[in-house]
Amino acid sequence: MTSRMIPKENLKYELSSKDAFVDSIQLGEEVTVDCEIACNGELVASMDRTITLEDFKYPFFNPLVGPIEIKNAKAGQILCVKIKAIDVNEIGFTGLMPHSGLFPDWIWDRKAEFTQFKRVRVADGKIQWDEKRSIPTAPMIGVIAVAPAFGSTLSVDLGEYGGNLDVQEIAPGATVYLPVNHDGGYLYVGDCHARQGDGEVAGFGAIDIGAKVTLSVDVKDRPKRMTWPRFENETHIGAIGCSRTLEDGMRVAYREMIYWLADEYGFTEAEAYLLLGTVAEGRATQIMNPKTTYICKVRKDLIK
Repeated sequence: MTSRMIPKENLKYELSSKDAFVDSIQLGEEVTVDCEIACNGELVASMDRTITLEDFKYPFFNPLVGPIEIKNAKAGQILCVKIKAIDVNEIGFTGLMPHSGLFPDWIWDRKAEFTQFKRVRVADGKIQWDEKRSIPTAPMIGVIAVAPAFGSTLSVDLGEYGGNLDVQEIAPGATVYLPVNHDGGYLYVGDCHARQGDGEVAGFGAIDIGAKVTLSVDVKDRPKRMTWPRFENETHIGAIGCSRTLEDGMRVAYREMIYWLADEYGFTEAEAYLLLGTVAEGRATQIMNPKTTYICKVRKDLIK
């Protein structure tokens, strides 16, 4: 049975509870969201068009489908968004831009070769990097979010509501947990990648690509001390932290994981802290957005 499609129409560049819902889904209903590529879609309509810096107009990155109403979702609960499939388009995109990525401009002395853009073909589970090299795809969702509790925020930003997290684990088979700030949930989805390296270090560090994301959503009561987004997949549970500095993002993610282990897995906080010192898997998934994303994850078979 083919799931219902939510089209890429009336795309948004900010998250807000003031926007009208673009569609509604029932709890447990499977839908497919047609997501636009993170940059101007016309740039990747073919492999031939020349791309320049003038084609990019900040802050018009990461067009999102949303807000999507989740029927019966209430403020104070959490959305449980299960990612069932990500079917990517044929042409993807990556690039280097001034003032973006891991290195400040002065390291490269503003050399022209460090502003460049690259389109790639994607087919049969492979990214054709060049004539000699192909790379396996690892599709993921870059932006998944709810409307923030107060006001609005740009689709390039990120925080307790989710947003431009760029976490590779937000992929088929994962469930993402997002706090509900307003009745109806106000779910947004977009900015899919065919693959992304840790740190997203080159600015456009991922292979940005349009994609069709198949998902379903349930709700449950919000854990008492859950502040930040969480995820789980077949093998791990994970907590996501965001901050201006990498170190503070790490502290946020590890603190969130300590609370999760203490509240739901029977550890004291001290025991959970000790356990993370032995088994935690942590890393910065991206450093290029307004805030860094850091994750802390733990294997499920170690905490049963």
